[in-house]
Amino acid sequence: MSKRVIALLGSPLVEGNTARLLDEAIRGVEDAGCEVEKIVVAYLDFAPCMEIFYCMDYETCQIKDDMTEIYDKFREMDSLIIATPVMTMGIPGKLKSFMDRFQVFYMAKYHRGKSLISPEQRKRRRMLFISIAGMNLPTVFDGAKMTARAFGEIVDCPYWDEVLRNDMDTIKDIRTQPEVMEAAYRKGHELGRLLMQ
Repeated sequence: MSKRVIALLGSPLVEGNTARLLDEAIRGVEDAGCEVEKIVVAYLDFAPCMEIFYCMDYETCQIKDDMTEIYDKFREMDSLIIATPVMTMGIPGKLKSFMDRFQVFYMAKYHRGKSLISPEQRKRRRMLFISIAGMNLPTVFDGAKMTARAFGEIVDCPYWDEVLRNDMDTIKDIRTQPEVMEAAYRKGHELGRLLMQ
């Protein structure tokens, strides 16, 4: 049975540097034998979380929009790739709003004590985090990584590995960094290989 990976693009630039790295990781996962669904978060139509705490399960979420079908996909996926640029020392607002809408998973796990993901599922689920940043600062990825780790815990898909490249304001084009492109492919392939074992 094929394993399913969701690949989230947090940048609205579908042919930008972040997207290029994500596409390499996707190629690696697919070469390892897995199926991948790519979701461009910037083009989803959804409202921000209202934090009204009615979401006893995702069927009772008061907001009905594109997120409704996303919840099922996140329950069924085997692993996750998140690719995002760093913006204002964190992740882009639309991606953060997307993550915040998983309040339904948070409520299930932390308020009711019954995660929507079984312990068996969690054991095999992993998150690969890919990010680029314009600035060449040693702490430039800290905020984005903390957010990704927290999100991974909420959806029971723990942070597993990463591909990071800062100083993109100088580099401009990620294709001039073949070692980073290769790293994205290798990490994607490794993720897929682990799922197929």
